[in-house]
Amino acid sequence: MSEAAGCHGGRETLEAAARAAGKSLVMDELTKNYPRGPHDQPQSMCPAFGSLRVGLRMRRTATILSGSACCVYGLTFTSHFYGARRTVGYVPFNSETLVTGKLFEDIRDAVTETARPEDYDAVVIINLCVPTASGVPLDLLPKQINGVRIIGIDVPGFGVPTHAEAKDVLAGAMLRYARGEAEAGPVARPRQMIDGERSVALIGELFPADPMGVGAMLQPMGLTVAPQTPAREWRDLYAALDCEVAAAVHPFYTASIREFRAAGRPVVGSGPVGHDGTAAWLDAIARATGTTAVQLDAAKARALPAIKAALAAAPISARITVSGYEGSELLVARLLSEAGAEVPYVGTACPRTEWSDADREWLEARGTHVQYRASLEQDMAAMREVKPDLALGTTPLVQKAKELGIPALYFTNMVSARPLFGAAGAGSMAGIVAAQTRGRERFSRMVSFFEGVGTPDGAGYGFRDKPVDPPGFRERQRKIQAAKAKAEESVGT
Repeated sequence: MSEAAGCHGGRETLEAAARAAGKSLVMDELTKNYPRGPHDQPQSMCPAFGSLRVGLRMRRTATILSGSACCVYGLTFTSHFYGARRTVGYVPFNSETLVTGKLFEDIRDAVTETARPEDYDAVVIINLCVPTASGVPLDLLPKQINGVRIIGIDVPGFGVPTHAEAKDVLAGAMLRYARGEAEAGPVARPRQMIDGERSVALIGELFPADPMGVGAMLQPMGLTVAPQTPAREWRDLYAALDCEVAAAVHPFYTASIREFRAAGRPVVGSGPVGHDGTAAWLDAIARATGTTAVQLDAAKARALPAIKAALAAAPISARITVSGYEGSELLVARLLSEAGAEVPYVGTACPRTEWSDADREWLEARGTHVQYRASLEQDMAAMREVKPDLALGTTPLVQKAKELGIPALYFTNMVSARPLFGAAGAGSMAGIVAAQTRGRERFSRMVSFFEGVGTPDGAGYGFRDKPVDPPGFRERQRKIQAAKAKAEESVGT
C-alpha cells in the first residue's frame, strides 16, 4: 500500500487500495449492507467500536484488533470508558510487516496463542482501516483452533458508516458461523432452554429490562423471548436462530436479518412502543407465528390498558427534536408523540430499511420529518428552525443547543439508558422531559449573562471586560493577508 493510502489517505483512496489488494468482495458486501447517504457518512465515533463492543460483551470471547496504534488506543480507551472489563488484544505492524505479509503471520500467531479452549469459545480478530486497505486476508485464518472458533472481520471506517452498523458486522458473522454449526449437526444446548418453547428473537441492543417486559407481553400468546442479538455468549446464538420469528427492533441489522432468513425465520420490523406501536407489533408477531385470535386478544388485554394508563398519567406537552446514531430514534419519537409531544424532526445516522417503514409512515402521517443518514449539520439546521423546547441528540448537537439556550439531552446516555417498551417505556420519558423543559428560562438567563464569553473573540482569561479589537485591526489584517497571497502568486508558489 502506498504512503498516500495510509490512515489519512481519504475514503476513496483507501477503498481503491482495498479493492486493489483483493478486498473487492468485502467492500461490495459492506456497500450493499450499509449504503451511504448523499454525503460521505454521518459524523460518529470510529465504526469499529461497534464490533469491538459486541465482542467485549460476550462471555468467553476474546477480541483482537489489527490497525494503527493511534486507532487501537482510541478504541481501547472508549471501550473501557463504556465499561469493558477485559483485555483488548492488539497486533502491531510497521511498513515492513505490512508490505511483506508478516502482519498476517503475526495475526495468525496471536490468534493461535489466544485460542485456549479452557478460556474461550471464540476469538474475534478485527481488521481496521490500514490492514483492510492493505488486503490482510483474515479469511485465510483457520476456522477453528483447538476447538475455539476464529471469527475474522474487516471493519474499516471507509466501508462501515456508523458504529451502530458495525455491531451488525460481527453479529452477522457470528450468526452465520453458528448457523453452519447447527446445520452440520448437534450443538451445545443453550442455557435455560425449554423444549417445545416458541420464541421471538429480538435484534438490537436494548435496555436490560426491555426483553423481560416484552416477554410478559408475549406470554399470553404462548411465546417467550429468545436470547437477543447481539448475543451474550456463543450458545445464545443457537437459541436465537431457533426462534419462531425474529423482530428487527433496531432495523439496520442487515447481515443478521439475512442469517435469520437463511435459517427459515420470518422477520418483522418496528417494536412494542407506545399504545399504537405495541398493538401493531403484536399483530405482526401473531401473523408471523400463527397465533390464534384468542391468544392475541389476551396479549393485548394484558399490555395495552397498562400502556394507555401510563401515557395518560405522564403526558408530555413540549416540542421535541430527536436525533442520534443508535438506531432507535424513530421508536423514541413514536413514544414521545404518543405521549402528547410535538415531534417535528427525527434524524438518524442509520440508513432507511424496510424494517423501519412502519415507524416512518406513522411519524410522517403526523407531520414528522424523518431524515435517514442525517448529518450533524442537518440536525442542527432542524433544531434552529424548529426552536424546540427540548433537543435530544449527539454530544455536539447538545453543546450547540445549550449555546442557543435550548434544553438538550445526550441521546445515547440519557435516552437509551431507559426502558422503551410497554408500560415502563410509556412512563420513562415524561420525567426527564419535564425536568429539562422546566429549565428553559434558566438557560435563557445563562445565555444572556454569558453572551460573548468563551467564544473565539472573547476566549481567554484575565480580562475585566470583553476583549475589543484595536480600531482598524481587522481591515489591516485583511490587507496583509491579501498582499501576502498576491506576492506568493507572483512568484509562482
